[in-house]
Amino acid sequence: MSKLDLKGACAAQGCRVEHCPLIVEIELLHERCRKLEELSWGDALTGLFNYRYMQRSLEMEMERTRRTKLPTGFIMLDLDHFKDFNTRYGHEGGNAVLSSMGKLLKEHLRVIDIACRYGGEEFALILPNASIRQAVGIANRLHKIVRTSPVVFGDKKLDISASFGVAVFKHTDEETLSSFIDRADRLLYQAKNTGRDRVCAEQSLPVAVAEEVSSEEKSALFSSEEN
Repeated sequence: MSKLDLKGACAAQGCRVEHCPLIVEIELLHERCRKLEELSWGDALTGLFNYRYMQRSLEMEMERTRRTKLPTGFIMLDLDHFKDFNTRYGHEGGNAVLSSMGKLLKEHLRVIDIACRYGGEEFALILPNASIRQAVGIANRLHKIVRTSPVVFGDKKLDISASFGVAVFKHTDEETLSSFIDRADRLLYQAKNTGRDRVCAEQSLPVAVAEEVSSEEKSALFSSEEN
């Protein structure tokens, strides 16, 4: 029975709907289920979406690309030498780095972008309607921001850097979700294997061009700049 049907049944029995214990209890259960669903999509440490949500959202964006022919950008990034932070400062230091990274990504991505924790010290960014040029531009900006944003841990400032792999899904691509993720992952490992602290993409773009802000991006600029 739907909530509307239940209210009708209560009213027919002469029960005041706004005070019906059963309806109140059902509304509380609905609210708890909604909160539990939100928790199931989130990563508590970083405040970002989790791997499960990333898979679901990326698959939806890929389907949207097939339907609208608008590209989907995808960035995978990995914190460089993260194990060193855990070794030197313990898990609390490592957690501080991960938490700060989550905050940084939320502050400096476009409003329409989806930031997720992929696992461990890896993160995944879904960029709707982003061409390779736009996706590389976003990666380059984040690369610089990470390098110039030390993490405060107690009385110390921890310098961090990250490696980035950038891929774009186009409507002509015949790929599954896993093969597209693998494509971005290979570019990430290319960045790590060639010295870390850099951006590797599917095609080379001049830095000056890649860092320009297009008119499309201006309509969905960074949430931190809008607030």
